[in-house]
Amino acid sequence: MLQATGLTKAYGDNYALRDLDLSIGAGEIYCLLGANGAGKTTTINLFLNFIAPTRGTAEVNGLNVVLHPLETKRRLAYIPETVMLYGSLSGIENLSYFAKLGGHADYSDDDLQGFLTRVGLQEGAQRKPVSGYSKGMRQKVGVAIALAKQANALLLDEPTSGLDPKASNEFSTLLKQLQGEGAAILMATHDLFRAKETGTRIGIMREGRLMQQLSTVEVSHADLERIYLEHMH
Repeated sequence: MLQATGLTKAYGDNYALRDLDLSIGAGEIYCLLGANGAGKTTTINLFLNFIAPTRGTAEVNGLNVVLHPLETKRRLAYIPETVMLYGSLSGIENLSYFAKLGGHADYSDDDLQGFLTRVGLQEGAQRKPVSGYSKGMRQKVGVAIALAKQANALLLDEPTSGLDPKASNEFSTLLKQLQGEGAAILMATHDLFRAKETGTRIGIMREGRLMQQLSTVEVSHADLERIYLEHMH
């Protein structure tokens, strides 16, 4: 569902991403690990067509994101570190608005409430202004927006950063549910523990290069930390 081939982004002589080859299929959670500046966010921005590649291609469901920007965006959902919502609107009003933007104006109030309930947002909070939500609650609305959009590929940029352990675990559980429904998920993160617990595969990036790929079932937490630190040094 998500495919990068020779994907490269340079700013003058400086490479933010260099020759990335990556394939993420349905039902996979691929976690990109790396320090700041490793190329994780650049990779996500290239798949979103927020920036243009210097060379190479990013594809969603076989469609080049540069040549088919609107069609590929319809198939993607993006959850950043901080989900930007309208604070004066309630959770359900935000969901309704973003669902309509995504081409789904036919959802009933019960449908919208069902999405929010499914992601674990308490019924008593669903009609309260988002300005009073915690970060974890905002992330849940972000996942509900992805569900309502019927996206089959998700791009996540540090989605658990700043969440307490309980909220982080709840978010991982949601991702597992989406994985089970066949979504292809690419998540950039600094959290080695969460990557091991949630991901099916892990890619370690450094200075714009994908250094190594690992299957999470083949490495322990200790092995992952050791391999990661070896690459960082």
